[in-house]
Amino acid sequence: MIKKIKFIIYVLILFIGFNQCNGYEHETIPRVKVNFTIYPDDVNYLDLNHSGGYVYVTGGVAGIIVYRVDQTTFLAYDRACPYDWEDMDAWICVEESGLTLIDENCGSRFNILDGSVINGPAQFPLLNYKTSYDGRRLRVYN
Repeated sequence: MIKKIKFIIYVLILFIGFNQCNGYEHETIPRVKVNFTIYPDDVNYLDLNHSGGYVYVTGGVAGIIVYRVDQTTFLAYDRACPYDWEDMDAWICVEESGLTLIDENCGSRFNILDGSVINGPAQFPLLNYKTSYDGRRLRVYN
């Protein structure tokens, strides 16, 4: 009986070990470590003090767009386009409307609220990063 219990525990440990999630893997863009903190009240990030505000910051594969949805919600996307991320001229930018993102190099457009493809040759959504906001500090990480 004890051997049977040990065997079951061993199998469960193996199962958990092999099925452990190492984080989100994007279909085309390679994973790089992202972990930084922004203080939206800092003069460098004043555009994040209102809904619809955004800033470009360094990090990720091609830089990161941080976008404020509302009082407590922020989104962060890598500026690398899923279609042509290896092209050094292919950067995602916020369009003038503030509602969509575009890679002017290939013409792909994306929804700013979820990173999904609106049109263009891109078939995959933007690579997004996790955000955590405590009312003072905004953490962007993966």
